[in-house]
Amino acid sequence: MATTATVEVAAEPKYWHLRTVLVQTIESEFTAGQSLPNERDLAARFGVARATLRQALEQLELEGRLSRRRGAGTVVAGPRVDIALGTQGEGWPGIELGDRQLVDGTTAAVPGRLAAQLGVRPRAMVHRIRRRQLSMRQAVGIECLYVPRAIVPRVPELLGDNRRAALVLRHLRHHPLQGLTRSVEVGVAEPEEARLLERPPGTPVLVVTTSYTAQGRTAALAVATYRADTCRLAFGDVLGDHGDATEGRRGGPGAPPVPAMAMGTRSAS
Repeated sequence: MATTATVEVAAEPKYWHLRTVLVQTIESEFTAGQSLPNERDLAARFGVARATLRQALEQLELEGRLSRRRGAGTVVAGPRVDIALGTQGEGWPGIELGDRQLVDGTTAAVPGRLAAQLGVRPRAMVHRIRRRQLSMRQAVGIECLYVPRAIVPRVPELLGDNRRAALVLRHLRHHPLQGLTRSVEVGVAEPEEARLLERPPGTPVLVVTTSYTAQGRTAALAVATYRADTCRLAFGDVLGDHGDATEGRRGGPGAPPVPAMAMGTRSAS
């Protein structure tokens, strides 16, 4: 006797159905930067409990479709910020801030998970430069550069953060860059990262780690943490006349080799 298997399909959660309806409503009735009605009015419009509405709004905020701003309520988020990650002709981290804001330039203990990669003992003191990347005056990323003191040995202790950061970056350029490797991971913002990003701890983030090689060793390690709800990583090469990726096209003669790329999930430190 033949038997028929029955597959049970779980019912769609109410908040998820509401999330789908809200996406359609936002795309048809609102523009970037425009505020949504208050929760009471939205709950009444869609005939749902406010708890269900909050779940749906939190999901849309997590996806980067909405943003909650102090004094402005819930607003429709703008386009994602493109973070350009070139692969050809890159050099040492730049000295100019551009759209970045210096957080500090100091001497600090290297995180344990990075010590081996940097070639120093756990908790060893290294130069640390932290810069916050801004978009529309909002923090979207934190760049943290670690440099062993053996690479830049003579930095006066009494220098202020700005002068110390500039001096370390300038001295890095005295070393011929032999190459770099880069990895991209997904993770969550730890408390200090969350504070600098002005987001709650546990916020989803994209973590880009770049290792710079000089003198046959890791001379610097940059860890950039970007808000996953706001940023988009953009990869690209400059092509030669025949469509091939040309080494040094952007960086000129002697540009470093193409960096290795890897993707994964950041584990807890």
